[in-house]
Amino acid sequence: MHHSAEDILVILDQATGSSSFPMLDNGYVYLAATRLSLFRSDLDWAMVIEVFGYSPRAGQPDLFVGTCASKLHKRNKPEDYVSEAAYQNYLTNNPHNEARFFQPVQNEAWIDTDGYQYVTSSGEALLRDIIVPLPSADEYCHQGIEITEDRPAIHEFCRYMASKWRDKVLATPSERRVSVLPEMQQILQLEDWHHPDLAPGGLPSETECFQQLSRVLATGDVSHYRPTESPNTHWSHWPDGGTL
Repeated sequence: MHHSAEDILVILDQATGSSSFPMLDNGYVYLAATRLSLFRSDLDWAMVIEVFGYSPRAGQPDLFVGTCASKLHKRNKPEDYVSEAAYQNYLTNNPHNEARFFQPVQNEAWIDTDGYQYVTSSGEALLRDIIVPLPSADEYCHQGIEITEDRPAIHEFCRYMASKWRDKVLATPSERRVSVLPEMQQILQLEDWHHPDLAPGGLPSETECFQQLSRVLATGDVSHYRPTESPNTHWSHWPDGGTL
C-alpha cells in the first residue's frame, strides 16, 4: 500500500492527542534523553520516539517508547481491559499509535522515598548491567548539570546518567522495535532533531523536521531529511518539563 507524506503527517498529528507522540515539556516528566528512529518495509512505515526521564508521580525513572505506524505489532489484548467496550475504546483512540514503558534503572536504593524528589546521601544505581555510584557535585558540573538545591534531585541524577551512559538509558534494539512489524527495516536514527512545541498547539505537520521525515518514510529515501532548523531535543530546551 502506498503511504504519502501527507497521510503520514495526518497520523502524526492525530497521535499528539495521545501519549504516543511525546510532549518534551510535559509538566509531569523531567526530560533526560531522547532518540528518534524510522522503520520501513515495502508496505508499511513506523516512527519510534524514545524518552528517558523522571516523573515524581511514578516514583522511579522510566523509558517511554512511543510508536506511530501504518500498522502496529503486538497490540494490547482484549483480556487486558475490564470490558469489551474499554478494549474497543483503546483501539478507537489509538489506531496508529502505541506506548510502551521500560525500566533501565533496575533498583531504588538510591532514591530518597521522602517525597521522591532527591537521591540518598550514599548508594548506587543499577543501570541495566552496570553499577553507577552516586556522583559528586563536581561530576554533575562536568556534565553540564547544575545542582539547584542543597542536594541532587532525582531528575538531575537521571540527566547525569543520560550524559554518561546514553545508550544504557535509551532503548535496546528489541525495546525500540516492540511495536514495529518484524519485516520492517530501520532506515534512519536521530540522536537530536527539531521537535514541535505541543503545549501551545504546535503540530508535527507544521514542523520542517517532520515534514521531511514523513517524505523519508513515504519514499525510503533518507536524502529528504535535510534539516535547517536547530535541534532542540536536549532537556535544557524544555525547562517546564516536570514542574507540575
